[in-house]
Amino acid sequence: MFQSAAKTLSVATTTAATLTRGTSFSIRRYCQKTPATLRVSEAVSGAKLGANVKVQGWVRSVRPQKANLFLHVNDGSSLQSLQVVASSELDDPLLTLGSAVEVTGTLRKSPRQRQPFELEADRIHVVGDCDPVDFPFKIKERHSLEYIRQFPHLRCRTNAFSSLLRIRSEATTAVHSYFKENGFVQIHTPVITSNDCEGAGELFQVEPSSPNNEEGEKFFSVPAFLTVSGQLHLEVMSGAFSRVYTFGPTFRAENSQSRRHLAEFYMVEAEVSFTQSLEDLTKVMEDMFRSATEHVLAHCAEDVDLFHKHVTPGHRDTVDAMLKNRFPVLTYSEAIDILNQSSQKFAFPTDWGCDLQTEHEKHLVKHCGNIPVFVTDYPYDLKPFYARDNLDHPEHTAAAVDLLVPGVGELCGGSLREERLDLLKARLGEKKEGVPYTSRLCAV
Repeated sequence: MFQSAAKTLSVATTTAATLTRGTSFSIRRYCQKTPATLRVSEAVSGAKLGANVKVQGWVRSVRPQKANLFLHVNDGSSLQSLQVVASSELDDPLLTLGSAVEVTGTLRKSPRQRQPFELEADRIHVVGDCDPVDFPFKIKERHSLEYIRQFPHLRCRTNAFSSLLRIRSEATTAVHSYFKENGFVQIHTPVITSNDCEGAGELFQVEPSSPNNEEGEKFFSVPAFLTVSGQLHLEVMSGAFSRVYTFGPTFRAENSQSRRHLAEFYMVEAEVSFTQSLEDLTKVMEDMFRSATEHVLAHCAEDVDLFHKHVTPGHRDTVDAMLKNRFPVLTYSEAIDILNQSSQKFAFPTDWGCDLQTEHEKHLVKHCGNIPVFVTDYPYDLKPFYARDNLDHPEHTAAAVDLLVPGVGELCGGSLREERLDLLKARLGEKKEGVPYTSRLCAV
């Protein structure tokens, strides 16, 4: 046994000596530093300046010259693309607009003011080629949104859609951060449910596409729908957690072709226990609005500026005004008075008891200085059965509130819940069908 071990040791020693003498080049190559992989957003901000780095992304433009080759590469992490400068010897027929590349080189300061940093490439590897003839986007053409929408698998490579998706991602992060920092517990409410929270019949019913059940037998024991709201589930949870929220997909079977009537959208809903007044709700709404807006402006400045420049010119001033001012509060009765005293002619009536339409909401926002405004104490009959009765006369109102914002109208809605059982039972008795209609504490 010891003799065998000695032979093994001798072989190992001889092998090590041979490797040292005969493969020293391989060992030195193995010990070389591998280039650090950077996102484009890191490279254009000057991270790892002077270091050997690797960038991966898709080619936005190619400009070959006699001695040099210029590329712009983007990986979706930034609106700004990274300029790559290489020797013309690295040019490749597969290096075209839309191709996926991996570029290795040294990150240096650029002599050009428009881009402070550039990548001086020593290697360009085409990971995936792209036929420029079939590729629907051209370098020097500006494509309309209608044209871009024809290519859902490629539109995320355009500035407009990539900026929008980055903003949406940061807005989602901001919403979750706000609730986490303020002690809310996130609840994952069901997407498939038997609850019809809205009670308006605007639901997508869920059934298997190829049912294996016997004729007449349904997959679910009760009718099942895609959720229109997670509120009823949150209200149950608010009996154990003082602050809860959910943020997920919501579905409405409203056959209307407009931005305000989507079949699917994401909605924020929250419930706060032990609330004493509407001020408790308006504080949550305003603080979340400010927190999310400030977060997006801080983390997506270039993306937001793109939309302010090309989509909604002048809107940045409106955003700044919203953040500098506290949101005023109007009662519904005060809002009706403002509308009736206006010289503007409205398409919908403005009598007390009428629901506020988008044209009314936008006028109220403009009247208050084009900043968000809360409207409280709506007529009792306009609000769901569980909204707290103010027991006021002769104007019978409910403790409900909506947040109206510039350019949109209603953004958030909510109410105090009726906790007096006798009043709640009486209101339910008035509902022949007994199907509740709900509003949201917060919705985006």
